[in-house]
Amino acid sequence: MELLSTPQSCAAIVVESLYNAGVRLVFGIPGAKVDAIFNVLVDHPDIKLVVCRHEQNAAFMAAAVGRITGCPGVCIATSGPGASNLTTGLATATTEGDPVVAIIGAVSRLQSTKRTHQSMRALEVLSPISKKAIGVNVEDQVAEVMLDAFRVARSYPRGASVMSLPLDIANGRSKIDAFPSETFDLPELGPSPLYCIESVSRLIEQAKLPVLFLGMRSTAPQVVSAIRSFLRHHPMPVVETFQAAGAVPEELVNLFYGRVGLFRNQPGDKLLAKSDLILAVGYDPTEYDANLWNVQGKLRIVHIDYQRCDFERHYWPVAELVGSILLNITGLEANTRRLAYDTQSEICRSLYDEFHSWKTTGIPQGNDLVHPLHFISCLQQLVSSKTTVTCDVGTVYIYMMRYFFAYEPGKFLTSNGQQTLGVGLPFAIAASLVQDPPCSQKVISLSGDGGFMFSSQELSTAVQQKCNITHFIWNDGHYNMVEFQEELKYGRSSGIALGGVDFVKFAEAFNAKGFRIRSDDQLETVMKEALAYDGVSVVDVCIDYSHAQDLASHVVPEEYQ
Repeated sequence: MELLSTPQSCAAIVVESLYNAGVRLVFGIPGAKVDAIFNVLVDHPDIKLVVCRHEQNAAFMAAAVGRITGCPGVCIATSGPGASNLTTGLATATTEGDPVVAIIGAVSRLQSTKRTHQSMRALEVLSPISKKAIGVNVEDQVAEVMLDAFRVARSYPRGASVMSLPLDIANGRSKIDAFPSETFDLPELGPSPLYCIESVSRLIEQAKLPVLFLGMRSTAPQVVSAIRSFLRHHPMPVVETFQAAGAVPEELVNLFYGRVGLFRNQPGDKLLAKSDLILAVGYDPTEYDANLWNVQGKLRIVHIDYQRCDFERHYWPVAELVGSILLNITGLEANTRRLAYDTQSEICRSLYDEFHSWKTTGIPQGNDLVHPLHFISCLQQLVSSKTTVTCDVGTVYIYMMRYFFAYEPGKFLTSNGQQTLGVGLPFAIAASLVQDPPCSQKVISLSGDGGFMFSSQELSTAVQQKCNITHFIWNDGHYNMVEFQEELKYGRSSGIALGGVDFVKFAEAFNAKGFRIRSDDQLETVMKEALAYDGVSVVDVCIDYSHAQDLASHVVPEEYQ
């Protein structure tokens, strides 16, 4: 592999490295310290440069690309505040296992020891929230640092890596070319030893109520295929974390007992508490702390992941299968005899009925405002399993994660580990742009009125990129997720009042189409009209949060402790 050549522009090496790594979308905002890279990118025939309105949103978009495709998403920002504005997006990506490579500009090496314009110790700011943050010191390091950044971002646990490129190096020349495409691939992981797999198979066969508990690292398409094959041969109840949404297909929905997270009050929580063997697949404690679902620390757990677990009082596995999740699940399928377990046992039937009870007890309709469950019921009927839905954080996210069904991996996205406000629209933009062909299918995003304003400026990006997105705003004029929890704690709320925005006019100001649903009887008609609109549309939904406190109440009773 010959890498030495006639010296070429370091900026060109950066862009060639991006292409060789499989990158086809780059999100960012230009500036004097990174304009050499932008100057090369603009001429590249196969990499699309998406100019954003805020660096934080560029990082969100990159994270969504990483989550959906598995190839690290890329964001670029200039020095100083450009780099520091990436912080929240990169922290979210690292916490939630989304591979991202961030390229930031820096002042020239000559100026780096001085107080000068836009100088900041950005690597010290970004190091704690990324997997690795490193600066290029000499021109001939550029290709090596770029390669390392991608390999670090893709290695488990996945997350963000940062490369800082001084201005003079970006404009300089290097004798070392970009590394070829095959070097960006990671070595394949193997299965756990056969005796370990066989040991877990015996545990499964002996269990009276085994439960498959799927976490965020179980969502790669090949892993999901293996999980589905396992369930077809060995049916058992399944519970998902919020980021594992889409693992259970519609044909196996009879095995699905919902998603768990935040408040321990769901049928899935009760099922985990009653289980005598929990197969935790790709679970990360940032999704749902183990002390919240394993209160006494006595549940028998098998840890199945790419990496060893972090033992603690509430997560104390009786066995660990470390390595390729795909190969270990496949090994369990082959080595486990068919279960005598009855999916229609009394406890399962009772909890399954409880999980679906909201559909049979009657969804409130015909009110002045739109009830969240009525909204979800209508939306569910109007989307296919191939429709990508992104959801911002807030009360809207709790309702959607509990009650909206997704049947394919990577089609229902949210921020869970950090619960970061503002991800809904940027995630949707990225999901639209990674389609083949780009923007060819409708993407749906949701947010509350508070979360929407964290990234609403990206409506301009969505329109200019010709995205096909319908964004629903559940509008109650408050930070409601904070409000109802304050009321439960203190009997009153503070600091939660919003309002003052006409979202229809706001959308129209960006050349998007604005809709408004004022009452429940308008819901279905306007929803259909908005989803049929080809382009970017925003729907202001007057939402009824009068029962929001119920989301945090009715904790799992003592018999499930």
